[in-house]
Amino acid sequence: MASPRTITIIALSVALGLFFVFMGTIKLTPRLSRDAYNEMKRAYKSYVQALPMLKKMGVSSILLRKSIGALEVACGIVMTLVPGRPKDMANFLLLLLVLAVLFFHQLVGDPLKRYAHALVFGILLTCRLLIARQPEEQPPEKKILSVNGDEQPLIHEAAPEKGKMKVS
Repeated sequence: MASPRTITIIALSVALGLFFVFMGTIKLTPRLSRDAYNEMKRAYKSYVQALPMLKKMGVSSILLRKSIGALEVACGIVMTLVPGRPKDMANFLLLLLVLAVLFFHQLVGDPLKRYAHALVFGILLTCRLLIARQPEEQPPEKKILSVNGDEQPLIHEAAPEKGKMKVS
């Protein structure tokens, strides 16, 4: 049976991956929701206007929106379907992306309700990354004492001595 840690990582990976595939698709096409797509277009225009250096670099609101949407879809697919190290890289990229989006929201002065989802999913991405990077817990090994060719487990290490209290 899989450990609770493994189940948590898989559940977070699939949920986060599907969320970012959905959100990236909304940024790329109006097929899922025309209203949400139009809102994304408006928001990204305000982001580019708030950062004139993007215009100087030749980054239009369309390019910014489509780049972020494509990155969300790609990383979301990796988070959902690809095992191992690529999943952690996608997690990290999405976390950086969420931080950039939070920066954009703050820059244009959006109210909290407009970017609360980004905040929550940023926290979830951070939690998933921290859980995935923790080493797997190993069961304690039994120590064996060899006496005259007979192997015997060390009893006194398994239980504290009588009359002594273990203090942490």
